[in-house]
Amino acid sequence: MSDFERPAADWRGTTILAVRKGGKVVVVGDGQVSVGNTVMKHGARKVRTLAGGSVLTGFAGATADAFTLFERLEGKLERFPNQLLRACVELAKDWRTDRYLRRLEAMLICADKEGTYVLTGTGDVLEPDHAVAAIGSGGGYALAAARALYDQDLDAETIARKAMAIAADICVYTNGNLTIEQLASVE
Repeated sequence: MSDFERPAADWRGTTILAVRKGGKVVVVGDGQVSVGNTVMKHGARKVRTLAGGSVLTGFAGATADAFTLFERLEGKLERFPNQLLRACVELAKDWRTDRYLRRLEAMLICADKEGTYVLTGTGDVLEPDHAVAAIGSGGGYALAAARALYDQDLDAETIARKAMAIAADICVYTNGNLTIEQLASVE
């Protein structure tokens, strides 16, 4: 079976990383999209801002599914302005209970000036213990690198860039074509 005949589950490739340090929060994503062992796109944009730029989001998984989740999260943020955690919890409830949403194959990292959250299709809204979070095929590598770099005299963006470079060197589904969004945070 060729790469193009494989089921959608074989479409892979994303590393999303969030780093919170020194009054800033950064969400960065790589640009690679792969089908099996074929790179289909080098410059995909998997990181977005929502709520007028006050919320940073990044996705791993199926693109159409992620856009559906972005739209739903945007609606929750309109309903609960300046309450990212509440919006995430409400989205996770819908995601777990709605028959259509349950089939979506994606994960999200969401961050605002106060918190960072990882949302999954199993209804989880996870707030990491540390000031970094990562998802996707290279997420483990980026997370480990960011945590190792965190205690050095580096700002959030520098940590994110260095950690993503390490992940791109290790994970064949991650590249160095980065999209970076940042905002001021409350420490």
